[in-house]
Amino acid sequence: MMISSLNLKQAPAAIISCFMLIGSCFPVNAQTKPQADWLLNPTPYKAVIKPSASGKEITLNNGLVKRIFKLSPNLVCTDYTNLVNGQQLLRSVKPEARLTINGKNYNVGGLIGQKENAYLLPEWIDNFSAGKKDFQLKRFEIRTLTPRLNWKSKFWASNHQQPGGQQIDFYYQPGATELAGLEVTISYELYDGLPLIIKSLSIKNKGDQSFKINRVVSEVLGMVEEQSAVVGTPANMAKPQGIYLETNYAFNNAMRYDLSDQTTHWKADSTYTSQVNYDYQTPCLLEIYPDKAPGIDLQKGEIFNSVRTNELLMDSYDRERRGLAIRTMYNTVAPWTTANPIFMHLVSRNDEEVRTTIDQCAATGYEAVILSFGSHCNMEDTSAANIKRWKQLAAYAHGKKVFIGGYSLFSSRRISDEDDVIDPKTGKPGGAFFGNAPCFGSKWGLAYRDKIKTFYAQTNFDIWENDGPYPGDVCASTTHPGHKGLDDSQWQQMEIQKELYHSLHSKGVYINAPDWYFLDGTNKIGIGYREVNFSLPRENQMILNRQNIFDGTWEKTASMSWGFVPLTKYQGGGPEALLEPLKDHLKDYEQLMAQYYGAGVQACYRGPRLYDTETTKQTVIKVINWYKKYRDILNSQIIHLRRADGRDWDGILHVNPNLQTKGMLMLYNPLKQAITRAITIPLYYTGLISTATVQEQEGPAKKYTLSRDYKITCTFTLKPESYTWVQIR
Repeated sequence: MMISSLNLKQAPAAIISCFMLIGSCFPVNAQTKPQADWLLNPTPYKAVIKPSASGKEITLNNGLVKRIFKLSPNLVCTDYTNLVNGQQLLRSVKPEARLTINGKNYNVGGLIGQKENAYLLPEWIDNFSAGKKDFQLKRFEIRTLTPRLNWKSKFWASNHQQPGGQQIDFYYQPGATELAGLEVTISYELYDGLPLIIKSLSIKNKGDQSFKINRVVSEVLGMVEEQSAVVGTPANMAKPQGIYLETNYAFNNAMRYDLSDQTTHWKADSTYTSQVNYDYQTPCLLEIYPDKAPGIDLQKGEIFNSVRTNELLMDSYDRERRGLAIRTMYNTVAPWTTANPIFMHLVSRNDEEVRTTIDQCAATGYEAVILSFGSHCNMEDTSAANIKRWKQLAAYAHGKKVFIGGYSLFSSRRISDEDDVIDPKTGKPGGAFFGNAPCFGSKWGLAYRDKIKTFYAQTNFDIWENDGPYPGDVCASTTHPGHKGLDDSQWQQMEIQKELYHSLHSKGVYINAPDWYFLDGTNKIGIGYREVNFSLPRENQMILNRQNIFDGTWEKTASMSWGFVPLTKYQGGGPEALLEPLKDHLKDYEQLMAQYYGAGVQACYRGPRLYDTETTKQTVIKVINWYKKYRDILNSQIIHLRRADGRDWDGILHVNPNLQTKGMLMLYNPLKQAITRAITIPLYYTGLISTATVQEQEGPAKKYTLSRDYKITCTFTLKPESYTWVQIR
């Protein structure tokens, strides 16, 4: 029996030890009685949204998260509880949103009258009142959750299913007469099997006049503080850790969400006068909004849609468990991120080289070829001759059951004074993230969007590698057709970029983009690496690549990441850095493939060919066949064991309680001598309870008994500068 199937009454010790194991520092509330660890078995947790028997409240509850709203005299959130550990997140009521329209602030929903803001008692709420000029709740609708993006799944993926759940839409009308004609809708999406709620907001102009939407604060929460300090500021005090927040408004090429986020603001709450902090600076007021957006004019009949806020509740401070929660969220709500085709990056000079590489992909089991940067594929050329050329090559690839894609650069390039981003400080081109860059709202930017759409529609290409996507540049131009001026420039450019991704996504195009657009349809981002490191000796590259894999898979899954293996000279380096000629460096070539495929990470094998001799070909086939045989477990969640440091073994563990092979251990010995090591393997997230069968490669199997903390210790001998893999059932 798996731990996930145990009832708390039947086996309290097992469940409690489970929570101790995962490193939870939050108290377990026995009243919540979790049926299962949702990271092992999410099926018991179904989303239910329903009014109370009295009709005075609405409750969102899926067994993992509960959120309660009082409906009158205006809608207000009174309870936000993590049902896994019983943690109450709220200490005070706040408005549902705050809008700045025509330069004035207006609350949406919420109640006023709470005097003590350190905590909230239910009996206080009936004495609160609605603000006269606040947007007032008029009605609500509950419906089954429907997919936001129309994903056409045609690549290998570990999850082809869209998530289930329920959604509630609250409709508001303005209390202020000057806003007559506006309707605000706030939506909450509650998901099956995840402690997750996604909140969004829309504004519809049903009136006869336009409104300037200066700012949209789409979430406001008075949250329990993480840290009480007599002296401190929001900048240096700890933020609440019981919730992870992520919106679809993130960029800056950091390859990490937390460094790309543009919307999360932890602020001091001046109404919280009983806090410990002497200057009332405790960061316990959450507001979600983009700093430099939207700044738009909402015309008659138009609808504005806010950012979408993923609110994922956390039950632990343990880094691995928190990362597993985030990665599981992505696997569920953005299933396209689990697609993971095997691709090669071709540097081509002519069509014949493309055909040759397609043939090599078909012969070795590679599933796609991407025309890399520096190749002769120009997607901005939509002439009939160019479209015909690439349509024929796409047909050739498809005839070999190989997908085809190409590279195109948007940002980090100079176009012209008329089309480049205008720096608001100087009034001249420049000041962009990359120095000079085109504005997506310029004539050139809009034409670029249309050319990409045309190329993919007419050539039947399958993959788009969009380098330098829109990185958040503001533009002070008042002549660009895609935006009016500085105020709306970021929002409108972001909308152009997202619409392009949505369009290609709906046609089944796989998108690699080095920025955080996953929630709007992109599939893969760089795992995080320094390009000049690929000019270092191969032995350095192998260790650095494993460090990149280890570091780059905490908050994103392996399938959301790409690595890099230059087959030819790249960013400098001598013969000691090169893999070409491949036949002369087969051991290194094989291990570079094995450590990427062994992590479930696709690397950009960039060069003119996959193999140069029959022996090289067979080496590639061997690795690809191994990867495909164990593809399901190799694309499962990663448990981080030991980071590569060149001094001793390093390794990772894949886990999946739903597979027959529940664990796959990848071990590496970077040393020039053989080593024998006793390695402790944590098996909690495999779902195994009492025993585990361990088999190194295809060798003999041995049974082990799990310790009380779900671990086993096995001894392995690794050859010099080698790797091995171990199945766990």
